[in-house]
Amino acid sequence: MGLAQETAQDWWEVEALYDLCFAPGREALSSYRLRDGVAPVAALCLCLRDESGALIGAIRHWPVRVGEAGVPALLLGPVAIHPTRQGEGLAGLLIRETQARARNAGWNRVLLVGDAPYYGRFGFARLPDVRMPPPTNPERVLGHDLQPGAWRGVAGEVQRWSNE
Repeated sequence: MGLAQETAQDWWEVEALYDLCFAPGREALSSYRLRDGVAPVAALCLCLRDESGALIGAIRHWPVRVGEAGVPALLLGPVAIHPTRQGEGLAGLLIRETQARARNAGWNRVLLVGDAPYYGRFGFARLPDVRMPPPTNPERVLGHDLQPGAWRGVAGEVQRWSNE
C-alpha cells in the first residue's frame, strides 16, 4: 500500500470515492459550507492506494476558526475507505497519520462531526461549547487535542477560515 499527499490529478478520483461512500447530498451538510471557497490544508489531504494503484482511501482537513476570538482549528473530513476495504483499520491509519502530521506542523486542535463511539478510539470527545452551523446535531461535534489542553476554554461557533 502507498500513502501520499493528494494532488490535483487525484481530485476527481477522490470525489468519486466520497460519492461512493457517502449519501447523496453530502455537499449540503453544514461542514461543506465551512469549506466553500477555502483551500484544504494540502499536507493533511492524503490518498491511500493499494498495490495495483487503485484508490482505497482518502482523508482531507480544512482550516476553520472557532468563537469570537477566531481560534484556529482543523476540520477533519471527509475520511473514506472503499467499501471493499472497510474493516481493515485503514481509516484509523489515515486519522492517526494525519494527526501526527498536523501536530508536527504546529496545529493544536482538530474537530469533526461524527460518531463518538467510533472516533473516541482516536482521542475525540464531545465539544459541548463548540457549535457547528445548523442543522448539525451538537452531540456529534467532537474534538481532539493535538497539544495537551488545546480545546480547554475554546467555545463558540465554528466559522469559515479567513486570512483577514
